[in-house]
Amino acid sequence: MNKRPLFALSAICAALSLAACSPAPENAQSPQAAQDAQSAAKQAESAQTVSEENLTESERLSRFFADSFEQDLKRSPTMQSRLGYKWDYGKWDDISPAADQERRELMESRLVAAQQFDEAQLTEQERLSLQLYRTNLSRQIANDEFRLNSYIMNQFSAWHTNVPSFLINIHRISSIEDAQAYIERLRGVKPLFDQLITQLQLRQEAGVFPPQWAYEQMIQASSNVIQGNPFRESSEDSTLYTDFISKLDALGISNAEKAGLIADAEQALQESVRPAYSALISELTKQLAYSPEGDGVWRLPDGQKWYENRLAWFTTTDLTAEEVHQIGLDNVERIHNEMKAIMKKVNFEGDLNAFFNFMRDDEQFYYEDSEEGRARYLSEAKQYIDVMEAKIPEYFGLVPKADMIVKRVEAFREQSAGKAFYQSPSKDGSRPGTYYANLYDMRSMPTYQMEALAYHEGIPGHHMQRSIAQELDGIPEFQKYVSFTAYTEGWGLYTEELAKDMGFYEDPYSDFGRLAMELWRACRLVVDTGIHTMKWSRQDAIDYLIENTPNPANDAVKAIERYIALPGQATAYMIGKLKIMELRANAKERLGDKFSYADFHDQVLMYGPIPLNILEEKINQYIEATLAQ
Repeated sequence: MNKRPLFALSAICAALSLAACSPAPENAQSPQAAQDAQSAAKQAESAQTVSEENLTESERLSRFFADSFEQDLKRSPTMQSRLGYKWDYGKWDDISPAADQERRELMESRLVAAQQFDEAQLTEQERLSLQLYRTNLSRQIANDEFRLNSYIMNQFSAWHTNVPSFLINIHRISSIEDAQAYIERLRGVKPLFDQLITQLQLRQEAGVFPPQWAYEQMIQASSNVIQGNPFRESSEDSTLYTDFISKLDALGISNAEKAGLIADAEQALQESVRPAYSALISELTKQLAYSPEGDGVWRLPDGQKWYENRLAWFTTTDLTAEEVHQIGLDNVERIHNEMKAIMKKVNFEGDLNAFFNFMRDDEQFYYEDSEEGRARYLSEAKQYIDVMEAKIPEYFGLVPKADMIVKRVEAFREQSAGKAFYQSPSKDGSRPGTYYANLYDMRSMPTYQMEALAYHEGIPGHHMQRSIAQELDGIPEFQKYVSFTAYTEGWGLYTEELAKDMGFYEDPYSDFGRLAMELWRACRLVVDTGIHTMKWSRQDAIDYLIENTPNPANDAVKAIERYIALPGQATAYMIGKLKIMELRANAKERLGDKFSYADFHDQVLMYGPIPLNILEEKINQYIEATLAQ
C-alpha cells in the first residue's frame, strides 16, 4: 500500500512542531519565496481554524485520533512497513535519547489535548475510544519514569535480531525501488546501532544491566548475523545476503540491474552492517564485566518500583507481586489435580512426577530431529488450524479476512527465540498472518502440545484476535494496535480451553498437552514474581519448572531466561485468561438460554485490545442489554 491515507496533514504539521514538519533551512529559498510560504502557512492555519470551528465534537475527535496516529506512523518507518505503507521504506526508527524525550513531551501534550473534549457530545463508542486513548497515554508516561530501567538489549528479542528478521519477513521487494530501499536500510544499520550503543552506555551509567549469562547469547546471536559471504570468505552466504538475492531472483529484472543492486548491497553489508555488529559486540563484551550478580530486577536501581510498574502494565490490574504469586500456586495445584484425572484415563501407574517423566522422555511424543520431522510438524500444525477453522462459525460472528500460514523460525535467531509466536498480517493483505514454530530443538516441541499451541497462536487465538482488530470498522486506527498484554495473551490462553468446549482434544494426551500449557502459564506467575521480588536465582526458577511441569529441561531454561529479560510480561497470560473465563461464567449464569458463545466472543473482540477492567464493563453491559430484550 503506497498511498498516504487522507488524514489532516496540516493539523499534524501544526502539532507540537515536531521534526516531521520542521521548517526548511533559512538558505533553502529566496526571501520572497520565504514570505510567500509564510503567507501561505498563515492562510492554511486560518482555514484550518475556520474548518475546525465548523466541526462537531465527534468530527474533532476523529480528526484528533487520525492526526495523532499518522504522526506516530511518520515517526516509525518500521511500523509503516509492518502495516504495508512505504512512506519511508529505506529508513529505521530514531531510537536516540533525543527521540525518547520528544516522544515523552508529545505524550504529555496529547494527554492535555485529550482532556479538552466534551464527552457529553460523543457517542458511547467515541467515549470508549477516548478513554482508551487517555489510558494508554497515562500508562506510557508512567513507563517513561523508568526509561533507563528497561533492557534496551536482551537475549530474547532486540535490535541485533530484529534488524535481520525485519528485513527478511517485513521488507518486501516488488520493484527496483523496493530493492534500493532494502539497501538503504542496510546502510542505515550503522547509525541505528550507534544510537543503540548510546542507549546501552546510558544504562551503564544508571547501573542497569541484563544478567551476565545473557551477554554471551547476545554476542553469539550478533556474531551469527555477520557470518558467511560477503562478510568473510565462506562456502555459505550470510542470512541477509541470501535473503536479498532470493528476493531479487523473484523480481525478474535484467542481469545488469541485478548485478548493480547486488554490488550495492555487498558494499552496504561490508561498510555498514559488519562494523555496526562488530561495534555492538565490542560494547556488549565490555558491559559484561560490569553486570552485577543475580538475575531479577531487584538488583537494579529502583528495581522494586520498576517491577510494580511492570505488573501493572502487563496485567492491567493493581495486583501485588505477592497476590500474583499466590494465584500461581493455587492454579498449579488445580491443574495438577486435573492432570491426575488424565493419568487414570490412560491407565498410567505411578505418581504425577513419574507421569511427567514419561511425557518428557517417551519417543512417541516427539518427531525425529530431521528436516522430514520438522516438515511433518509444520504440516500437522496447519492441519489442526484448518480443521478448527471449519468450526469457527458455530462459535463466532466476527471472523477475519486475512489468511495465515505456519512457518519455521529462521536459523539465525532460533537458538534465542521463543518456542512459538505470531506475527500479524499487513493491513493491505500482501502479507498473511504467521504462526512461527521454533523447531531448533525438536525435543522442546512435543506432539502432545501441538494442538493447543496451534489454537493459541493461530485460530481461534492470536490470528483471529489481531486480524479482526485490524479489520474493524468504526474505531480509530490507534485502538486497533494499542498494547494491553493481559487482554491479548489472556485471549490466546483462553482459546486453548475454548477448543475443548468446542469438542477438540479427542486424544487424552493432547488434552494433557492443553493442561501442560496452562500449567506452564500458572507456573509463570510463581517464577516471575519469585525471580524479580523474592530473589530467586535463575537456577531456582528452572528447577521449579522442571519439578512442576512435564516440559523438557531446555524448555525450562529458555523460558526462565525470557522471564528474566522481560520482567512481568509472563504474568499477563494467566491473569487475562482467568478474567475472561470469569466473565464467561458470569454471562452463562445470568443469561441462561440467552447465552451465545458467538455473542460473547464478539463482545470480547469487537473493541480491539482493552484493559481487563474495561472488558468487564463491556461484558456486563452486554449481559444487561441481552436480559432487557
